[in-house]
Amino acid sequence: MPILPIRRSAGLLCLVFFLLFPVAARAALPVRAAIVLNMNTGRVLHEYNADLVVPPASLTKVMTMFLCLDAVKAGWLSLDKKIKISRRAVAAGGSSMHLRADESVPLATLLTGMAVASGNDAATTVALCVARGNMPKFVDSMNRKARALGMRRTMFQNPTGLPAGAQKTSARDMALLAQRYLGAHPTAGRFHSTPAFTHNGLTMQNTNALLGVPGVNGLKTGFTVASGYNIIVTAARGKTRLLAVVLGGRSRDARDGTARRLIEDGFRRASAK
Repeated sequence: MPILPIRRSAGLLCLVFFLLFPVAARAALPVRAAIVLNMNTGRVLHEYNADLVVPPASLTKVMTMFLCLDAVKAGWLSLDKKIKISRRAVAAGGSSMHLRADESVPLATLLTGMAVASGNDAATTVALCVARGNMPKFVDSMNRKARALGMRRTMFQNPTGLPAGAQKTSARDMALLAQRYLGAHPTAGRFHSTPAFTHNGLTMQNTNALLGVPGVNGLKTGFTVASGYNIIVTAARGKTRLLAVVLGGRSRDARDGTARRLIEDGFRRASAK
């Protein structure tokens, strides 16, 4: 399965590799797992170790946002609702949207902070809000939802994706999650396509560097030492909509380059029909 780089340094090497080496030699991707599918038809276009179990890292936040938007859709939570930020959320650690204890922030802003800056403080706040302060209950809801969706190789232990012993997923499961998430909440894409936002005087860029690629409109990145570099990418050109998941990249460039190649190859296949 070929890859296309994003930055010049890795670009030339990757391009030469895929031009000179036969298809059989391309199995050693710089990622642990990948899958790309046509969202219009559900057809899988490429897969590589798609059922390999890998820690999800911040891709976990897609499930957290899914449950939150379910609550909004059900009518007992509003995107305009201002939520008081707890010290527990501020102390979450890792990536942050720089929330301050005791400030009140609209739910829509928290969801943007999760999608753009991958804020663990925002994810913790949202989970506590949805579960009315009961974090174990929220995590149980995450896993029940995963089972209901058919995510057979996934287990969540927190709403953030921060390292946890049994937390796991697969590229196929994450592709399924993203499909169902966007199917249930098509307007959720606006959170993920936001290039940057500002909170408490700090401007944060979207962690998804592929948003500059024509047609790319989401969705989420993630990284932990145990998982490597992960990404879910959605893209649309004309009537064709594609979804790619890459897990366990050795670097950001390897992850993003692989994801971009999968997307570009998918659109080429679609236009050739």
